[in-house]
Amino acid sequence: MDTHITLGSDQAGTPVRLDIEELLATRLLVQGNSGSGKSHLLRRVLEESAHLVQQVVIDPEGDFVSLAEPFGHVVVDGAAYTDGELSRLAQRIREHRASVVLALDELEVEGQMRCAALFLSALFNSPQEHWYPALVVVDEAQLFAPAGSGEVSDEVRRLSLVAMTNLMCRGRKRGLAGLIATQRLAKLAKNVAAEASNLLMGRTFLDIDMARAADLLGMERRQAEQIRDLERGHFLGLGPAVSRRPVAVRIGPVRTSARTTVSGLMPPPVASRGDMESLLHAPSEEPVAPLPAPAPPAAVDAKALHERIVRFESTAGSSPQAVEPDEGERAAAVRAVLREMAAEEDCTFQPVSALFLDFNVRCRMRGLRDHGLDAVAFRRQMSIAVAGLDEGDDDPQVSAILGLARAVPEELLAPFLAIARAAAAEDPCPDDDELARIYGTSSPGRVRRMLDYLEKGGHIVVRTDFGGRRTVGIPGLSLSTLPA
Repeated sequence: MDTHITLGSDQAGTPVRLDIEELLATRLLVQGNSGSGKSHLLRRVLEESAHLVQQVVIDPEGDFVSLAEPFGHVVVDGAAYTDGELSRLAQRIREHRASVVLALDELEVEGQMRCAALFLSALFNSPQEHWYPALVVVDEAQLFAPAGSGEVSDEVRRLSLVAMTNLMCRGRKRGLAGLIATQRLAKLAKNVAAEASNLLMGRTFLDIDMARAADLLGMERRQAEQIRDLERGHFLGLGPAVSRRPVAVRIGPVRTSARTTVSGLMPPPVASRGDMESLLHAPSEEPVAPLPAPAPPAAVDAKALHERIVRFESTAGSSPQAVEPDEGERAAAVRAVLREMAAEEDCTFQPVSALFLDFNVRCRMRGLRDHGLDAVAFRRQMSIAVAGLDEGDDDPQVSAILGLARAVPEELLAPFLAIARAAAAEDPCPDDDELARIYGTSSPGRVRRMLDYLEKGGHIVVRTDFGGRRTVGIPGLSLSTLPA
């Protein structure tokens, strides 16, 4: 089964696709100012993936209730039920895999936060036998996971923040994949936003938000200006479920619309100022009756809603489970990714954090969900790959070199290994330019200081003959490079 949906197209008109199965494991963060097209993007994802996976929408404005008729979502009015009834509904939703929209537009902000917290916590704490895959979409996520205190009570804020943190940090093992949208990254709690490996950044104007968005996308600060110039419905995407490199995408059309949408202009009636004053101040023979308030939607009895959910015929299909590679296959795949990265010309000049993010994405692209390396282990393995060595090599000399390298500082590991490899192969010592590339610098002075530091630490012995040719010995191996 194809688990990809089409988000839209890039600048060249090529379709940009979103891998829903990968999204379930890596989550998604959408950011953009009001009017940038966030809700349109969420609606596109929901409509296109309705046949692939169960969907739960936390809808503070009631914009997504229009999904009910064409796609069969059950609308749950959060204001109509008690805490206990809402928790039982959430349990039934997970059990019967019903796609639902939790409409919170009838509640004040504090009530919305409390209702969403109870609902998300009940989804999260459902029995293990009901841990089916589900896409949990939270619009206006800054309301439910605020970065700072606001006008709501501390208790409600804490409950809501804990529920959102559980969704984004621990929900994956329970089958819950968070897709959150926010107007401002600065207003969203960082520990919630940081768990999303996929990003779709829309138009934003404030410098602090542009800078943070550019950092998340791996862009330089001077490139952040293009985020301000994005048109409505245009986003920059990055992540294992979207693209390995930042890609500009124009979101495609949708089939439904928000019930509260107001579009276009309506000119005022043509009348002179005097006529309009006469109309407004004309005496009334009868008391002016207040405009009738729209009748609230009839609350569905909790028992009836339970029965409706039980009868729900879900169109969601279980995503095929990826076959995890065994230990040997995983190690081979990791080494292949490291060699691929080490072969890129400028890899040693990039920050380790950026390289580690790139490494994670490349592993995901190869279907490797758990590469088994943390940032410290990755730095060591990357140094080994840059030096042209392979930890899986059975050569005793390679094992001896790697054993000696355990005493070498991490930042000097790659040049030391390159020199030791040359000595073991009886090759000339790498020249200053090559050592500078491996060390990640363009300064000859830093290369000389690096060699001095290694020599003072007893890791190498440097000799220079009368012709200026350098020979480097490795005392722990009783080997030496050829003169160079």
